[in-house]
Amino acid sequence: MCGIYGSTIKYNQEQLQQKLERTNFRGPDQLGLKIIKQDLFIAFGHNRLSIIDLDPRSNQPFSYQNAVHIAFNGEIYNFKELKKTLSKLGYSFKTESDTEVICAAYLEYGEDCIRHFNGMFAFVIYDVKNNIFFGARDRLGQKPLYYYHNGKQFEFSSQISSIQLFHKDLSISRNAINNYYAWGNVPDPMSIFNEIKKLEAGYKFTFQLDTGVFKKEQYWDIDYKGENKFTGTFNDAKLRLDELLSDAVEKRLFADVPVGVFLSGGVDSSIVSALAVKTSSSKVKTFSVKFNEKGFDESAYAQKVADHLQTNHHIIECNYDEGIDLIENFSHFYDEPFSDSSAIPSMLLSKYTKKEVTVALSGDAGDENFIGYHRYDWIRRGQKAMTIPYTIRKVIAPLLKVAPNNRLKTIATILELKNTEAAYLAAMSGTSSTWHSSKDHLEISERHYLEHNHKNLFERVSDFDLKTYLNWDINTKVDRASMAYSLEVRAPLLDYRVVEFARSLPTEYKYHNGVMKRLLKELLYDYVPKEIFNRPKAGFTMPFANWFRDELKDYVLDELSNQNLKSLPGIHVSEVESRIQDHMQGKRNSYSLIWNLLVLRQWLTKNGKGYSIK
Repeated sequence: MCGIYGSTIKYNQEQLQQKLERTNFRGPDQLGLKIIKQDLFIAFGHNRLSIIDLDPRSNQPFSYQNAVHIAFNGEIYNFKELKKTLSKLGYSFKTESDTEVICAAYLEYGEDCIRHFNGMFAFVIYDVKNNIFFGARDRLGQKPLYYYHNGKQFEFSSQISSIQLFHKDLSISRNAINNYYAWGNVPDPMSIFNEIKKLEAGYKFTFQLDTGVFKKEQYWDIDYKGENKFTGTFNDAKLRLDELLSDAVEKRLFADVPVGVFLSGGVDSSIVSALAVKTSSSKVKTFSVKFNEKGFDESAYAQKVADHLQTNHHIIECNYDEGIDLIENFSHFYDEPFSDSSAIPSMLLSKYTKKEVTVALSGDAGDENFIGYHRYDWIRRGQKAMTIPYTIRKVIAPLLKVAPNNRLKTIATILELKNTEAAYLAAMSGTSSTWHSSKDHLEISERHYLEHNHKNLFERVSDFDLKTYLNWDINTKVDRASMAYSLEVRAPLLDYRVVEFARSLPTEYKYHNGVMKRLLKELLYDYVPKEIFNRPKAGFTMPFANWFRDELKDYVLDELSNQNLKSLPGIHVSEVESRIQDHMQGKRNSYSLIWNLLVLRQWLTKNGKGYSIK
């Protein structure tokens, strides 16, 4: 787990050093910089967080047989099996690292090497013989890869700030800001800068150094057409999931540094913790966050699970002062606008977990794989409303819009839409009443995972969330929050084998009679008593609604003053001011809008000075 960087733009040694130092938090154990070629300039850099083979022999940038050079971020969990196969094919190895295995696999399999990898990764290889860069990002997008390409030159990095430094040909994207207002993040493949892009999850690329030609191609996707169907019984599925998840957890427990598990007390983190305990030969360390505010503290449930599993449990307390410190430094680590407020407790969790371990397992992707979000149940109810003829709904909606109740106004907005798919898109992409919207934020290629007839609506929404919310939001949140404190986070439920298996299952194995995550829960109950989980599902949220009305009220009103709001592009200032006022008076909960604008203002103030908005 690290930070990678590379460029064909001829920066001087000091500039390259500063670019790497900007993201030193991603890998403080060793800063590596190598000028591979002077004439046709090629520089690779690396911030190393040592996890496997701690010896300096595995430092990067890494060279193999003078044929390839690599900058690699991530983990290949099946590298030992691959190493055995490649050894039989005649390849020799000088390290115990997965980095060297990637190089050998590339020489043996070419671009198809990535199909042999089970892991989370973003890497770029310089192939000396063919004079090309070859790079890839893992199937589910756990590790980031930004790049700049102007037709001739190429620059890449784990974070946008390294490319941004000393780069004079950048402009802020107005379209990216509009998408940020809608989604709370900048969706792939866009970035906050017009000239910098993200490589999409499950994509590979080549860059020809002699011609400057850049080509990218998707190498993996989910089975969104539902062609691969599991035909076994529910118990068969449960046994198979136990096998897959146990193996995924076991693979992710391997490291040459201490490993722990994030344990919130929910279903996903609890099953990962249980399987870690089953697999590990030593006592497992688990970690959770505690909030003092009523309604936000779930730590008691995590403690119950920890007590049952007999883990060495650590509860991290989040107080107001700690939260403020993280807010003020937010844009340094999330160096694009990003407004998921759970990033703050994620950073706090990572900060204190790092004091005990260097690797932590998480429960991410349980909801997307096994139909677990509350909103999936809302879809069932919403479908009933959509059976009302559209002509009648168009009459009812304006009547509800004038009602003083904000919930009725929301229902009115949904009734105006033609179908449930359109309603889901609207719900997930925010409201346009506070910003000037041309609906461009809805023109995303991922819509095809939602808008087809190969699967039922629940499966399509689950697929859509995996390709959008999990990729753009959850994975970004976890990567930046953990890397801010040099902690590696691994997600067994994001093992591509688990993802593919979940999509092959009949819907009723996942969602049945109102029970969400049915199969995952039944497997969990084999390890942890069911009664511990007889409570409503809770999210990983901050008490921002309260803080913005109380401790942070002056901060909010100062940062989002009339003058400052006018400096934010594309918003309806009077509407925003009205929403803020309603929030302060307790008439409406608008904390997500407030946080969205606070984050954007902080980013523009600290990172956006001197750039035009186009």
